[in-house]
Amino acid sequence: GKKLTAAVKEFETEYGRPLEIWFEPGKYLVSESGYFIVKANVIKQTTATVFVGVDSGFNHLIRPMFYDAYHRISNISNPGGPERIYTVVGNICETDTFAWDRVLNEVREGDYLVFHNAGAYGFEMSSNFNSRLKPAEVMILDGQARLIRRRDVFEDLLRNQVEVIN
Repeated sequence: GKKLTAAVKEFETEYGRPLEIWFEPGKYLVSESGYFIVKANVIKQTTATVFVGVDSGFNHLIRPMFYDAYHRISNISNPGGPERIYTVVGNICETDTFAWDRVLNEVREGDYLVFHNAGAYGFEMSSNFNSRLKPAEVMILDGQARLIRRRDVFEDLLRNQVEVIN
């Protein structure tokens, strides 16, 4: 407040130029404001675990693979179902694992899972790896869903490429 304003003004006077202050909200302020929703495409039982394969991958939310970041996951299609232990995997490659041995309400093919605390760096760290399209972003404002970033289309993958052969 007042102390910071006084310090900035003192700096500006002493150095004879205005001071620019940039603010980067980061994970602390925005993490809890975002959710990432995926669809369960396949449930696969092995002798060691039950895998849930989802319609996304590390290209959309890399933090669990890159930093071993924990994101709470909920089954929003079956919130009252019996609890089971699952390994939630993406659709790109063998290292595309969102969560190991996670307790979730029973997951069925077609169920929607939500990753909590995905508001920080989710989109900023996303990529078009393996020519995968980025998802839309929706903001809930006053109880209304509003599209704030459209879903990629194939043309978006080619938009910045330059033709080099005539």
